[in-house]
Order: sequence, then structure tokens, then C-alpha cells
Amino acid sequence: MGAVDPIELVAAQVRLASLPEVVTRVCELIADPRTSASDIGQVIGQDPALAARLLRVVNSPFYGFPSSIDTVSRAVTVVGTTELLDLVLAASVVRLFPGIPPELVDMDAFWRHSAYAGVVARVLAARRRMPNIERYFVAGLIHDIGSLVLYRAVPEQAAQALALARERELPLHLAEREIMGCDHAAVGAELMHAWNMPPVLEEAVGCHHEPQRAHAFPQETAIVHLADVISGALETPDAGSEQIPPLDPEAWDSAGFAVEALESIVTDADRQFAVARELIAPLHPEPA
Repeated sequence: MGAVDPIELVAAQVRLASLPEVVTRVCELIADPRTSASDIGQVIGQDPALAARLLRVVNSPFYGFPSSIDTVSRAVTVVGTTELLDLVLAASVVRLFPGIPPELVDMDAFWRHSAYAGVVARVLAARRRMPNIERYFVAGLIHDIGSLVLYRAVPEQAAQALALARERELPLHLAEREIMGCDHAAVGAELMHAWNMPPVLEEAVGCHHEPQRAHAFPQETAIVHLADVISGALETPDAGSEQIPPLDPEAWDSAGFAVEALESIVTDADRQFAVARELIAPLHPEPA
């Protein structure tokens, strides 16, 4: 097989990995200035499992609100529409890729890394007092989503790239480029585009290994890059795992963190991780 074109690949796969209707409807409602919190709550309420998961999260230490929030429309009012959309996306996207061969990827480990990267990105963004820190959580959570498209669409080439990364101790995205002519970051960015996600997610996903390529959202991309590297560095290496992606020193400098802050960043992330697991649980896709 020859080079993989991310646009063609995603066009063929997006029907199999289309966003749930509830996410699409929430996107449409948020774009309409006439929408009320009650309207959004009613749409999310059509997916009881999703609604329950969101209420668990907004009542968790993730937010620390002083009183209990017992309806989704109240959650919309308190958390904010854009932030809630990000949480809806996070809770939904984990269920979109059933049937990926376990010999290619351990899905539990994949989502653990992704969720931890999302939490680290959220912690970093909060420390920089960035607006809408949930957007960073989502960007971290889905930064590697292009890998899932590759595993499902071109499993033989994806397996070759994994083998090459292990054999030559290469970062996976460089091995993918050798085998396929593109990498999971480019495929992920194209998927964000096909899903009509905000441009910040498209760039952060597409440039998370090379944050210097980000022009419109360099700080957001730098934070996702750092979160990915920190998450990878903290994982217990297992036999045959690929290399941790290298840290871009400029990304660390542009994000503005002292090296001494790393320990407390990890402590904060560990504290929030259990809540993040609640949001994306169950890690295995739910049956239709």
C-alpha cells in the first residue's frame, strides 16, 4: 500500500465515527443566540447515561461548587454553555471507536494516557489563567484520536509503524510518516475539521508533536504538547512500548512554567484524574 491521504482516509471513516446526534444538536443550539439553558438540558437529557455522567462531573471536586447541581439545565447555567459542550464532546468521543484489534492497541491504556494528558492540559491552562480550561481538557483527551482512525482504516500499515517505532526507538509519529507518508496528528486534525470542531482543537491536535508549527493557537498547542509529553513520561513503560515524544523546549518556555512547578502540576493532575475517568467511563465503548 502507498501513502495515506488524511483527507481521503477521514472522508471514508467519518461515517463510521460520526459524532452522536446529541453532540451535533448541542453544537447547533449553542451557536443559536436564542437558545436557553433549558433547551440544551432537554437535548442532553435524551441520552440519560450522558446526562448522568455530566452531573457526576459537575458535582465533583473538578469544580467544587458549594451546592448540589441536580439538573443538566442548571449545569449549563453554572458551568457555561461552551464548557459544557466540551464536556459533552469528551464524554461522547470515547465511545466512537469500537472494534479496534487489541493486538494493535490496548484501548484502556490508550484512553488512560489520553485522559491523563487532558487533565494535565487542564491544570496547565488553569495555572496560566486561560479562559475555558475545559477546552484544554478536551484537546488533551483527543490529541491522539487520529491513531484510532489509522488503527481501524489501515491496520496493517499502522502495525508496521508501531513495529518500526519499537525497532528503531523512534517516536511513533515519525515512524508513521516513514510508512504512510502522514501521521496520526494530521489524521486527527482532519477528523476535527470533518466534525466541524473549533479551529483551536484542529490546530492543537494537528500540531501537538510540533507545536512550533501552530500559528493561530500557539499557546494552546504548546500546552497540549507539554501535557502529552508529561503524561507519556509518567506512564509505566511496558515491553514494546514506543518512545516518549521529545519535549519541544520552546513550548515549555512559551507556556511559561518553571521546572520546579512540575511536581505540583503532577500532584494536581493526579487529584483530578479520578474525576476525568468518571467523565469518560466506561472506557470501553458502550453498545449501541
